[in-house]
Amino acid sequence: MGKVNRMEQAKVQNLALTAARSRLLALDMVYGAASGHIGGSLSSLDILTTLYFHVMRVNPDAPQAPERDRFVLSKGHCTPALYSTLAQRGFFPLEELKQFRRIDGHMSGHAEMRHVKGVDMSTGSLGQGISAAVGMALAGKADGRDYRVYALLGDGEIEEGQVWEAAMAAAKYRLDNLCAVVDVNGLQIDGATADVMPSEPLDQKFEAFNWNVIRVDGHDYAALAEAFAAAAACKGKPTVLLARTVKGKGVSFMEGDYGWHGKAPNAEQYEKARAELSARVAELEGK
Repeated sequence: MGKVNRMEQAKVQNLALTAARSRLLALDMVYGAASGHIGGSLSSLDILTTLYFHVMRVNPDAPQAPERDRFVLSKGHCTPALYSTLAQRGFFPLEELKQFRRIDGHMSGHAEMRHVKGVDMSTGSLGQGISAAVGMALAGKADGRDYRVYALLGDGEIEEGQVWEAAMAAAKYRLDNLCAVVDVNGLQIDGATADVMPSEPLDQKFEAFNWNVIRVDGHDYAALAEAFAAAAACKGKPTVLLARTVKGKGVSFMEGDYGWHGKAPNAEQYEKARAELSARVAELEGK
């Protein structure tokens, strides 16, 4: 995890515990709804936890504050990660997570800004979220505001041509208030990204689009914090973090298996996964 002092280590420990609790909540959400995208949610939770509990300026009591930082879940199906993070951050009670994907509830399977407190943009159709984030960042520049915009994409999602149109626009307008993160877990719904539609070398591609590029371990909180700080310090161009992650992170039989992209566990699988995630929470709590 890198060399950190005692205060930083305490922060890292707290972030790890928060993410572990979110993973447990995400699992409960998908099992309770009998549907949802658990694999990519588990891979991205350390990124979301670092953003919402260390990096972003947000206030759950004023979710629409003009000066707040914005976040767009461009891989909009990974709401088990986003909603569990928002709940833990205090935007709404944990109890509301039980409404996930229920016909009589307000928490749809894709990010919903009209009904879920704390969501800055409704997403779901892949490729559109990063375009919305570019618009938010451009508006911030035009209005003279100092908020930052963050967008999380999947490495399967970037097969969409619209992503690269947005990347061109972000570079043209020198949107240094924009930071994109690509969750590079190497898998998508049909298999390995390298087999379905190879996208590497991602660093060279974004550099060719005139982006500042940072490769980072997407499960290393200290490294993520440093990468986000470096992104904020970069002037004159947008930044992308290429975050290497493990799909299904935290559940042994889900890790590295594309089959867990978008399905719910059965009762036996749920109990096994919950036992593993609960053990991690207990470990971090010192129990």
